[in-house]
Amino acid sequence: MLVQGGPWVLSVMSLLLLLWQEMSAIEVPLDQKIQQDLKQPPTIMKQSLKDYIVDPRDNIIIECEAKGNPVPTFSWRRNGKFFNVGKDPRVTMRKRSGTLEISFRSGGRPEDYEGEYQCFASNDFGTALTNKILLRVSKSPLWPKEVLEPVVVGEGSSLVLACNPPPGLPPPHTFWMNSAMMSITQDRRVSMGLNGDLYFSNVLAKDSHTDYSCNARFLFTHTIQQKNPFTLKVQTSRKVAETPPNFLSPTGTDSSRMMVLRGQKLQLECIAAGVPTPSIKWFKKGGDLNQKVKLDNFNKTLRIDSVSEEDAGEYMCMANNQIGSIRHSIFVQVKAAPYWLDKPFNLVLAPDESSRLVCRANGNPKPLIQWLVNGEPMERNSSLPNTRRSVVGDTIIFHSVQIGSSAVYQCNASNHHGYLLANAFVSILDMAPRMLGAKNQLIKVIENNRTFLDCPFFGSPLPELRWFKNGQGSGLDGGQYRVYINGSLEIKRARVEDQGTYTCVASNILGKEENQVRLEVKEPTRIVRAPEHQSAIRGTMARFDCRVKSDLTLPITVTWLKDDKPLSLGWRLKKDEDSLSIPNVHEQDEGTYTCTVKSEIDQDTASARLTVIEDTSLYPTQSSALPADYPDPPMDLEVSDPDKRSIRLTWIPGDEHNSPVTEFLVQFEEDRWEPGQWQNLSSYPRDLNSVILQLSPFVNYQFRVIAINSVGKSRPSRPSQRYQTSGASPDAIPSGLKGWGTKNTNMEISWEPLLNTEQNGPNLHYSVWWRRKDTGEEWNNVTTVGAKHIVHDTETYVPYEIKLQARNDFGPGPESNIIIGYSGEDKPTAPPTDLHVSNIDSTKVNVHWTPVDPNTVLGEFKEYRLYYWREGSMVKGLHVNKEKKTKGFYSTVAQPTGILTDLQPYSHYRMFMVVANSRYDGPPSNHVDFHTKEGVPDLPQFFKIVQRSPESIHLEWDKPLEPNGILTGYTLNYQAVNGSRVGHMQMESFLPNVTAYRLRLPDQAIRYRFYLAAHTQVGAGKIYTGESPHFTNEEYFFSSGTDHSGAVEPTDVSMSTTVPPPLPPTTTAATTTISTTTTTTTTTTPTTTATVTASTTATTPVLVTSTKQADTNVLGMAPGRVIWNLTVKPNSNYANVSWNHNFPIGSSEFQLEFTLDAYIKDQVDIATQGWFIGLMCAIALIILILLIVCFIKRSRGGKYPVRDKKDLPLEGMDQKGEDGSFDYHSDEDNKPLQGSQNSLDGGVKESDDSLVDYGEGGDGQFNEDGSFIGQYTVKKDKDETEGNESSEATSPVNAIYSLA
Repeated sequence: MLVQGGPWVLSVMSLLLLLWQEMSAIEVPLDQKIQQDLKQPPTIMKQSLKDYIVDPRDNIIIECEAKGNPVPTFSWRRNGKFFNVGKDPRVTMRKRSGTLEISFRSGGRPEDYEGEYQCFASNDFGTALTNKILLRVSKSPLWPKEVLEPVVVGEGSSLVLACNPPPGLPPPHTFWMNSAMMSITQDRRVSMGLNGDLYFSNVLAKDSHTDYSCNARFLFTHTIQQKNPFTLKVQTSRKVAETPPNFLSPTGTDSSRMMVLRGQKLQLECIAAGVPTPSIKWFKKGGDLNQKVKLDNFNKTLRIDSVSEEDAGEYMCMANNQIGSIRHSIFVQVKAAPYWLDKPFNLVLAPDESSRLVCRANGNPKPLIQWLVNGEPMERNSSLPNTRRSVVGDTIIFHSVQIGSSAVYQCNASNHHGYLLANAFVSILDMAPRMLGAKNQLIKVIENNRTFLDCPFFGSPLPELRWFKNGQGSGLDGGQYRVYINGSLEIKRARVEDQGTYTCVASNILGKEENQVRLEVKEPTRIVRAPEHQSAIRGTMARFDCRVKSDLTLPITVTWLKDDKPLSLGWRLKKDEDSLSIPNVHEQDEGTYTCTVKSEIDQDTASARLTVIEDTSLYPTQSSALPADYPDPPMDLEVSDPDKRSIRLTWIPGDEHNSPVTEFLVQFEEDRWEPGQWQNLSSYPRDLNSVILQLSPFVNYQFRVIAINSVGKSRPSRPSQRYQTSGASPDAIPSGLKGWGTKNTNMEISWEPLLNTEQNGPNLHYSVWWRRKDTGEEWNNVTTVGAKHIVHDTETYVPYEIKLQARNDFGPGPESNIIIGYSGEDKPTAPPTDLHVSNIDSTKVNVHWTPVDPNTVLGEFKEYRLYYWREGSMVKGLHVNKEKKTKGFYSTVAQPTGILTDLQPYSHYRMFMVVANSRYDGPPSNHVDFHTKEGVPDLPQFFKIVQRSPESIHLEWDKPLEPNGILTGYTLNYQAVNGSRVGHMQMESFLPNVTAYRLRLPDQAIRYRFYLAAHTQVGAGKIYTGESPHFTNEEYFFSSGTDHSGAVEPTDVSMSTTVPPPLPPTTTAATTTISTTTTTTTTTTPTTTATVTASTTATTPVLVTSTKQADTNVLGMAPGRVIWNLTVKPNSNYANVSWNHNFPIGSSEFQLEFTLDAYIKDQVDIATQGWFIGLMCAIALIILILLIVCFIKRSRGGKYPVRDKKDLPLEGMDQKGEDGSFDYHSDEDNKPLQGSQNSLDGGVKESDDSLVDYGEGGDGQFNEDGSFIGQYTVKKDKDETEGNESSEATSPVNAIYSLA
């Protein structure tokens, strides 16, 4: 019963296979996020050759590269048994790879590692296998020592000098030379056979030599070994007898047999002896020799480079001379190792889907197909229940697959001549729908145009996609809507009512996802009044109209061309909204003018010709009485003399209308590809009206002719009768052929398709051939109608030879030249090693590294890319930007080096290096830390020159943002300046914690120029330059008791107004108002500038916020009086504020309001301020006087009142370290002063007053150029002493208790 049931079951399964409706596997998009989340079994990406011969002088590398998610692990079998890599000290396996490296530096014999190797790549979803790699060591044995007796032969006899090279692996290449290292001359009489022997069909006296030497060249070792030379002695005779031919090779019977494998090279040899020398001819029984057959070695060798089954049969060689002839038959039998008909490919399926894997191979004899799962024969693997999988011959059918059944299947096709092994994984994927396109797109289309709304999506199982309009109604499909399988919605003819928001919803059992596209339908842009042809008399004006109608919501641009080139308007030509005017026209203005109007989604054009003519009144003749006009169209077109690719066209010219015709333009129209579209064919001079037209094959032509004179073109003639040219094979070779990988497992071959008129016949298609470069493998080819073809399952970044040919139903066109393309790139697998630095300077460093093996780049080598960043500064407390930077080094030398520049001095840097190809960075090298040396400092943060009185100038500055080392101090150089004359340079030096200096002026009229620089141990840094204010123009302001500050820039000096320091920062921003007064003495529009300076104890940045106002009555000003161009230019601790106004000459008050969001400036060290020192001295003097009074009263027995409060001095803000340097962000900055209180009531009180409260009435003034030079002082309490005035406002935290 079992015996009878077996064939029945097989028949039923075969029937099911025939009826199988295969569901297409899921095509996973190249979206990066999806690819990262996608779990897949391993895929072998790179492996060594099946027959792998290695050089014994080198280390052995057996390649095995695979990809998968999770990353695969690797194991090896040697001679069918597990190969423990870890136990052999000579064998190592590369990281994240299965490639084996066998090193013999410490000894060992390569021959001990010969054998059969196979690599296994595994992860949680399956195991992939490489081919069985037969590893053999190349051998180049020495020639056996032998003593060769001289060869004596009679003239006219045949001779064979045996070579018998030593057997090598691979076999050596043989050739014959003499003692002068010159090749033995070969011809029809003397030649070398396929076995290396030297054949003489007949010996002549001139062949007597003592140095016939056979040489063997071994490819792997690049060595040549020489056999002991033969000595040939020829015995001459008076007359050499003629002899009929006889074969020297092959020998024996008159026939022989040869077996060759499909795809290999076939070489048949016939060498004959005889006098005179016989000639050789070849025949094939039953037919002629085909184009694949090549004859070498003076027709003695028949060669077919790649044998196929049709090359089998009986080949005959015939040798003949004047005496006779002889034949030999060689029966060629072609066998075949297995080759693919249908190679299995990877499947990605959703749960409950069904599909199949097909593995079809052919060969001679027919190969046996065996299936494996994860490297084990299927009958021994039970990872899938039989109900989910069935095998029918060379096909595996999967039914309703489930999660957890992912695996890698191997198909092994084998016969006596070889085997094929292919891996194909089946991955079960479940994924909720995802939208791949941009969110909430806006699509603008022209009314009545065909429109597509795209909605790319992905999910597993494949989601169902539906479209909705404005979130209402049922799904859109049918009528003018059509939904494509890729998610696109087609609107066949967009109308205004089609505007709205379209929602695409993709859903499967795991969820749903949606996206929206907003569609706007616009009116077309068109020219409603186009320019017209016109003639203009020289010197008059010409005008071309171009009135446009367009959608009001679409901005348009109108451009003009002259003779298809952009028109330069210049000063003479004038363009307005609807026309172009050309005044005073001359001959250079003649031409064709084109108006082009464009919107963002469409355009329209119209053209007209301008002809410039002479004023006929200046030359009164009879002909001038008739103005020139366009010629009449040609008439009576007739075609004759038809040929394959030409025809004669004849016409009768029309009336020229007082302007001679200069040329005729012939146009054509064809009704196959662009019906109704007239195209220019050729132009002919005016004296021709019968021409031969050169045509393209397989085009149904009709022609028309246009006459052209100085006025312009005539109307087209009536079309001729149609003429259909016959078809032909393509003449043109498609251009732009290239090959480049879009991912690491493919190569995309693309080209420019032929033009319609180049197709020459119906059913145009392209034949594409490709093969690995320098491997000698046969060409792969495919035929396609498109303009590209993708080669899948390629190795990473390998060169391919590619050629292309266009074909149609009439035959093939010419083949293109072979170009070199490359498969896709992958991430480099090896990092540069031994990264280190030398010659460290303050701003640069030398970088050294050990390069990677070029084979690990896996792509086109781009550069060694260095990533580096500033880890920190060696200046205490200085925060740095740790942004990563890159620098590339292109180097292919064995010991590369580079220079990294533009570094910050006195800093801690960190870096690593990768090797980069065109698409990817490789793994990082070792990280290297280094410290740059100390350098010179940057500019101080600011440099202010403040003139508070006629007797002195107060200078202030701040430490540099980048000190580039340990600050050792400041140098201030200054000199008197009087016009172009300068005085003697004077110098002052300061410690690093000093940031202010007061210079007493011997003369009020003297101005000074100052040069300030910070110092480190290396030297002085950049110099900050500024000049003192011109005090003679500021006398009015000093009299009112105000201070005058100059905010100094590196290249400019501007006056500034110092604003009192704000209160400590709070959670809400404080709005501050400044009242200023300006006096203008000129009638021009004044520009007013104020520099706002803010100081604070906080470390947050200062923000001065302003909005430009133009012609706006912001403050309720008088009609016609405006302030405009309000501009704020912020700096680190101040801002320049400027504005324009049209107020009358006189005093005007301005209010400046701004918001302080946060503060960064440190408090001034009041311990160094003159007013503070004077105050302390006054307090000490008062205490001394009180003590004296108390002593006197005590001595007199009197009493005195005792005060219960003390005045506590303040300590300075600047903190100086033990080494004399600044701590930029010391924790001590935020602590209260020792022995002081936070405020009068024990806490910091927040204030909500504005800067107006700090003002002193109308003291703030503006000078003649509008610069603000007023001074704001702290508002005093009424009970506070008025003698303690200062230009520096005191902080509430630093309140001073005065003694009563």
